[in-house]
Amino acid sequence: MSFLWPQFLWLLAVLPLLLLLYVWLLRRKKKLAVRYASLSIVREALGTGHSLRRHLPPLLFLLAIAAMLIAAARPMASVVLPSNQQTIILAMDVSGSMRAEDVKPNRLVAAQEAAKGFIKDLPRHVKVGVVAFAGSANVAQLPTTHREDLYAAIDSFQLQRATATGNAIVVSLATLFPDAGIDITSFGPPGRQQLQGVPIDQAQRPRPAEAAPVPPGSYSSAAIIMLTDGQRTTGVDPMDAAKAAADRGVRVYTVGVGTVTGETIGFEGWSMRVRLDEETLKAVATSTAAEYFYAGTATDLKKVYETLSSRLTVEKKETEISALFALGAALLALLSAGLSLLWFNRIL
Repeated sequence: MSFLWPQFLWLLAVLPLLLLLYVWLLRRKKKLAVRYASLSIVREALGTGHSLRRHLPPLLFLLAIAAMLIAAARPMASVVLPSNQQTIILAMDVSGSMRAEDVKPNRLVAAQEAAKGFIKDLPRHVKVGVVAFAGSANVAQLPTTHREDLYAAIDSFQLQRATATGNAIVVSLATLFPDAGIDITSFGPPGRQQLQGVPIDQAQRPRPAEAAPVPPGSYSSAAIIMLTDGQRTTGVDPMDAAKAAADRGVRVYTVGVGTVTGETIGFEGWSMRVRLDEETLKAVATSTAAEYFYAGTATDLKKVYETLSSRLTVEKKETEISALFALGAALLALLSAGLSLLWFNRIL
């Protein structure tokens, strides 16, 4: 816990003085009290319970004063609150290796079902966009709150060759910031790289001045989740794309599916060897203040998306909790006065 006005905590020094004043008043009252010849008999009749009840209301009132003084110092604490995350981009690998059946029924189907379950559990106000990538990246569905459109986009995936993880991040950024002039051709050497799935006239607009970098992870209105089972074989360097995301404060959560050691996968008369590039996926997540998750089975993949759903819909924030201390002080003061009236027919 921290305090916005810590100087007010010095007021807590008055509490011992109040305690000493209470003790002094008790002794003074005792001296003025009428002395009974058999005081011990009276004490036995009253019992220890009466003595405890006598001191409880003043003690509660003292705690109420302490709570009010702490509230005056404006305490701050990390509190779990609903996130203001408004847009999430799902960038999903549709390369040929996603046909592998080491994740049942196969990687693609498992990823599709897990993604749809993730979307279903999100708050209705959160917009979701879908980017499909293999040798290139395309926007399968612009950010929307219409869940049926998202499910249809995910079900329409078609497997392609190659893997361009960097392109997936860049296209996701371009989808989040359509007026920022983000263009794949500005990443790395020119060639066949092109910005796909974004309005054509956007590429014809003059590029605006570069925005000033912000701290990684500081943009709380959007996030990217990228799922892949292989390593980059073409397109933009994923670390260059991750830097662009980090400079805009956008977190890129990465999810790895498949084998880390490498596996040869064959279908339709041809074969290829794929290996999950965990090092790069971890580096992308770390550089953008996000996290990397590994999913070796369909169950693992579902749990990963459940975890991401909880991470993206709630967040810890430094919040002032003065009102809680003030409320506590009021309740303690009312309880103190109520007990005093009930037991002794007076307020303290």
